[in-house]
Amino acid sequence: MRWSSIAGVAILLLTCAAPVHGQLGSWELGIEYPQDNEDVPFNVGTDGGVAIQFFINNEELVDIGIEFDYEIPFGGEADGPESENIGAGDNKSFTLTVSGIDVWSFAADSKEEFTISATLVTRAGLPISLPGEGQDAVGDLKIPTIYSIEVDITDPVGPMNAGSDVILKVTVTNSGNVQDKVGEIEVSDNCPLLTTDNGLDSLMTSNIAPGQSVETNLIATASESHPRRNCKIEVSVSSNGAMNSGGSEIAEDDTTVTVEPPLVEPEEDDSTGDSDPVEVVSSSLPAPGLVTLICALAFAYLAPSRRS
Repeated sequence: MRWSSIAGVAILLLTCAAPVHGQLGSWELGIEYPQDNEDVPFNVGTDGGVAIQFFINNEELVDIGIEFDYEIPFGGEADGPESENIGAGDNKSFTLTVSGIDVWSFAADSKEEFTISATLVTRAGLPISLPGEGQDAVGDLKIPTIYSIEVDITDPVGPMNAGSDVILKVTVTNSGNVQDKVGEIEVSDNCPLLTTDNGLDSLMTSNIAPGQSVETNLIATASESHPRRNCKIEVSVSSNGAMNSGGSEIAEDDTTVTVEPPLVEPEEDDSTGDSDPVEVVSSSLPAPGLVTLICALAFAYLAPSRRS
């Protein structure tokens, strides 16, 4: 009896220590691929995350304990089970949550492989003393195409006068991960006597690589009769790539231009302009007295009568 008990324990230990598929069955690690096709990648969201479903199918006659490990590309982080027990004949599903991928830092449609590793550590509740069985399952993660643009308008350095204009620099930056260009432009303001030119149309002719910018000038002109007012100028641009993909990606920015009354030149004083100059002649001789004046008048009266 004693030797029979020892032999039975030894057999049990051997079966727990190493896989004997012919006696105990087998177990399998698998991934639930999109469209049930392992060649179809998992699409990472714009938030840098994706959920991956995988499973362990235990066809053995005893329960098994599995430890998991994960390798995530693109600098992502893995959040999944570290270990699990799967009963005999059970198929158990799990979720691996991937997060923290900076999708803006990678080119659109980039693909890299992730790996889920499963290692058998216990069988029937007893640890595997010899190196256990391990299985790997792999799949691809795919970076999404992100259309994203930004627009910036420089603020004017100071107010403008009615009858003059101001130049505003407008910059469009591609903050997505794929080449893009400006699709549509809209400029608006809240001052009816303020007009803008078509300078921004040149933005629509240039392709913009990810992380690059294009810029041009917008000229705003105030009418000579424009009153004193703060005018808000808004610029809205849309992504051409997003429009062609059936989406919508619009960026907006605004600035305020202060319009002051026109500069008035001082009027010239015409009060002396039309009159002739008057010369004043002065003499240093003494003025004649009253007696001298009377004598001269009397002499002039008497002089004709003497000649007659």
